[in-house]
Amino acid sequence: MMNSTKSPVCNLPTGTRLVGKWHQKPYKIVKQLGSGATGTVYLADSAHGDIALKIGVNNMAITSEVNVLKHFSKVQGQILGPSLLDVDDYSTNEGTFPFYAMEYLKGEELLPFIRKRGDEWLGIFIVQLLGDLDRLHRAGWAFGDLKPDNLLVVGPPSRIRWMDVGGTTLLGRSIKEYTEFYDRGYWNLGTRKAEPSYDLFAVAMIMINCYYPKRFNKNEDKPHFQLKKAIEAKPALLPYRQVLMNAILGKYVDAQLMRKDVVELISNKKTYTHKPQRKTRKTHKETKKQKGKGSYIFDFFLVSSFLLLAYILYLFGQMM
Repeated sequence: MMNSTKSPVCNLPTGTRLVGKWHQKPYKIVKQLGSGATGTVYLADSAHGDIALKIGVNNMAITSEVNVLKHFSKVQGQILGPSLLDVDDYSTNEGTFPFYAMEYLKGEELLPFIRKRGDEWLGIFIVQLLGDLDRLHRAGWAFGDLKPDNLLVVGPPSRIRWMDVGGTTLLGRSIKEYTEFYDRGYWNLGTRKAEPSYDLFAVAMIMINCYYPKRFNKNEDKPHFQLKKAIEAKPALLPYRQVLMNAILGKYVDAQLMRKDVVELISNKKTYTHKPQRKTRKTHKETKKQKGKGSYIFDFFLVSSFLLLAYILYLFGQMM
């Protein structure tokens, strides 16, 4: 197998024009979006506008990804990843290289989105992600290389879509592509066998990554204690502590169980914390004013909670 990083198609310059060998569809390279073990993804211009074009060096790897994208479009009517648009070969003086064209997803990366819009979005997106993973697992696949780089927030309404399916692996086989921070094998907390619990470990690490954007390396003899300390050091992660540790230690056998626990946490989460104040003598006017202010704050949080719950229910309806 040729190393994709040394392939002549891994660094196509802007403006390169290519035409599919079989379908004769023309594409023009705009820029490179990313490169991995199975190939390089470009933003390209086509007859239908912007598309994402992935060129590989191994026919079997590209065929596997194409099959995954086809499966995505059939999983209970949900479009989990980009829509597949074309599959063909690109002939050059150096050889013929397989490629496929897919929908170009426009959106915002997961971590910046949550930092800008608030912690409450983390639970919403994790519930949606776990629902999508459950459908994928029931179809016989594990995502494998699950990480924020492979997730994009699109909308409205805001929801997560999957970008790169290069690591997707049939259940029971060895994970073919992974990133250390999200890989339970790196943390000595399980094998690299493709199974639901492998992806659920990665979900927990994505949640941790939201509050440790620079990530961190394994540096203890007992990595699960290191991860437990990292969770307990971030107030926003404390409500999810037990769920995260269950996923890290492989206690969830499927995504639906983890999803159920996250939904329950979101439903029971307090919207505000009451802080006792020192007793002071107040005039009738001040007391009335404070009551009005307190009532306004209560109403604000009540409405916010209602809207948040309504949005979660809306997402559930979209995923059913």
